[in-house]
Amino acid sequence: MNRSALAVALLLPAIACGEADSRTPGQAGEVSAETSAEARTTAPLPTVLVYKTESCGCCNAWVDHLRAAGFTVDTRNVVDLMSVKRDAGVPASHASCHTALVDGYVVEGHVPADQIERLLAERPEVAGLAVPGMPVGSPGMEGPGAKPYQVLAFGRQGESSVYATVDPR
Repeated sequence: MNRSALAVALLLPAIACGEADSRTPGQAGEVSAETSAEARTTAPLPTVLVYKTESCGCCNAWVDHLRAAGFTVDTRNVVDLMSVKRDAGVPASHASCHTALVDGYVVEGHVPADQIERLLAERPEVAGLAVPGMPVGSPGMEGPGAKPYQVLAFGRQGESSVYATVDPR
């Protein structure tokens, strides 16, 4: 196991227990903007394949958020989004309005681009990340009344833990 994978393996239980909320910026498990910029200069960000319904405005806003962060995005409008979620292994409790695939991971819902970049940099042994539902304040769901929300990491057997807590205020 490489050092990054070991750090994530040690960090995920702390996050699941809520201990991550007390971390200060720059502690293990966080990727700074500087680190993300370094990663971009060494390797381009992979293409994100997004499955959504044609009429979903917040999905389009999330796609714009990813593009602004430097991702190339390929969108596919589908009629049966539930079968995409099922095939990708998204737990029903983690479902949202769109499902994306990126570099071997599943990204469900309004996950911030910086958390996707962190996922790709750390490469934890998870199936993907999810922001269940459509919390106000998440990318694509901006608006008044924003509150902190959780980004969950989920495994192939349906297990999950808190990957990050995001405060959009």
